[in-house]
Amino acid sequence: MAAEIELKLELSPEAVKELLASEFLGEPEDVLSQQSTYFDTSDHQLFKAGFTLRIRRTGEALMQTVKATGSSASLFARSEWETPLTANTPQLDHSSPLQTEFGPDLDVAPQFDVQVDRRVWNPSENGSQIEVVVDQGTVISGERRTPICEVELELKDGDRQNLFVLARRIEAVAPVRFGVLSKAGRGYQLIGAQQFMFKAEPVDLDRNMNAVISFQTIVQSCFRQFRLNEDVLLCRRYAEALHQARVALRRLRSAFSLYKPLLADAEAERLKDELRWLAGTLGDARNLDVLLVKAKDADMHDRLKSARNAAYDDVVDALQSSRARSLMLDFNEWLHCGEYLDRPETADDRNGTAVDFACQALDRMRKKLKKHGRALAKVDDEQRHEARKDAKKLRYAAEFFGSLFPDKRGVRRHKRFISAMGDLQDHLGALNDLATGPSVLKKHGLEDHPAASSVISHADKQDLIDAAQTALDDVVDAKRFWR
Repeated sequence: MAAEIELKLELSPEAVKELLASEFLGEPEDVLSQQSTYFDTSDHQLFKAGFTLRIRRTGEALMQTVKATGSSASLFARSEWETPLTANTPQLDHSSPLQTEFGPDLDVAPQFDVQVDRRVWNPSENGSQIEVVVDQGTVISGERRTPICEVELELKDGDRQNLFVLARRIEAVAPVRFGVLSKAGRGYQLIGAQQFMFKAEPVDLDRNMNAVISFQTIVQSCFRQFRLNEDVLLCRRYAEALHQARVALRRLRSAFSLYKPLLADAEAERLKDELRWLAGTLGDARNLDVLLVKAKDADMHDRLKSARNAAYDDVVDALQSSRARSLMLDFNEWLHCGEYLDRPETADDRNGTAVDFACQALDRMRKKLKKHGRALAKVDDEQRHEARKDAKKLRYAAEFFGSLFPDKRGVRRHKRFISAMGDLQDHLGALNDLATGPSVLKKHGLEDHPAASSVISHADKQDLIDAAQTALDDVVDAKRFWR
């Protein structure tokens, strides 16, 4: 078994041409044509369990590879088992963990093929040996096709930070984005139902992992959710993809707040500010999406749609900006190589168990919500909005840490807690709509439109406040799943 540490970058076809035409990489040391067939059970047991099985043909050589996917979103750290073959038939023996994991009766069949033209270089970067691979090709399943244009940087020897040094040098030649999908992941997307938005995936934490590893696992999940939805937005203007991209950024920023005791460095604060900027660029489009679905008047609908289209143009401009691309690179470099990993003053917090950290963080978030939500009827809209943000942070924390409490009591209490949090967020969200709808119309010069009242909420404010207070009290009174 070997472990690979690699960084995947995605490029447009035009960017690949720019990179290959530049003098940066020079002539490749090797040029290969490869065809890989990926195998799985009919119900995709391997993929669901975090494994991939492929047979790759390079010239006349056949190589079977089993990979156990890591939790990382962009810096892939994966275990792999390679076995030379003489026929295009999987070898399901003890040369890999598949037989141990799934038993001797594992029945697999081809699922999709990947055809790529591969160019390979082996540069040295600050003394680190890095393999650079540029792949151009196609994932194929029957009549379905999806293109591949990517650069993989694999650390062969040396410091992983030099992967990012090299990635920045590539970014200076051609615009790149961090990839969060392996070729196998693209294949499984191809053969599944087409998705135009991606909700948060469950975060799988272990009670015995240390706190800093739990932080990395959580934020990598958030980053993955954002990137998947960002890719949709760069091609299509789907309201739900925009919403889920915003959710991903809120979850990411909430994780920074939760783990603040571990992140005592200026770069963490700078990154959080940049994430706030990026989330802010999506806000106007989301607000207009909310109003647009309520617009029955034709003229109001057309005006809101025009404003929405302009707002989505701004979203795409922001996502395509060098500032946004640099943020993704900066974030991942800091996450895996930042000073916060070695600061002596935070060592005890970093090395404590994830479950101990979770209990303290959840207590802290619950106490904060209880304080700010004590009397919603007696505070103004701005203070109620602060309570809403506290509620979101507590909800995200509960979702992040749920897997740390897998016993029956913990699961039962967690389910009830999440349900109570959902009711609270619904009521606070309705209050927020009351407050923001008129300001959105005013921003776009529509506050005096004859149909303005038809797109803003007319719910009774006091009724909503009372319902929100009851829901908040239910959350505070709910049995804590972490205690």
